[in-house]
Amino acid sequence: MTREDYNPASASELMRGFGSRPEMLVQILHAFMDRFGWISEDAIRQLASELNLSRADVHGVVSYYHDFRTTPSARHIVKICAAEACQSMGSRALVKHAEESLQLKLHESNDNITLEPVYCLGNCACSPAIMANGKTFGRVSATRFDEIVAGLNEASS
Repeated sequence: MTREDYNPASASELMRGFGSRPEMLVQILHAFMDRFGWISEDAIRQLASELNLSRADVHGVVSYYHDFRTTPSARHIVKICAAEACQSMGSRALVKHAEESLQLKLHESNDNITLEPVYCLGNCACSPAIMANGKTFGRVSATRFDEIVAGLNEASS
């Protein structure tokens, strides 16, 4: 997941790809996340200006959706499903294990991993589910969680 640093020229180019239309804000924000990894305050100002929206409008959308972040993430992003199906199959215990083994709480990062909740990965039949760097895993036990995280670290070495 190589991302580039935010820069206004690249951001403008990205918005032009969507016609710089305000009704495309959510899609543009997803593209910002793909390209830059997060939505900075400077990006919010630029989005508002170029899309003819208020900063409050842009910030409201950014803060409403779980997939948009206003701080940089670590190299690896691990999301644990917290929806009802996964909770019924043990995701709360999996969160507790993840927090203990990574020494992080949900919504926190260290130099290597960002740990986040997610509210449905569409993998309910294989609960509990996680997503690691965009790849979904089902029937994740504490042991399997540790193996997946170890694999992330090995892949980046």
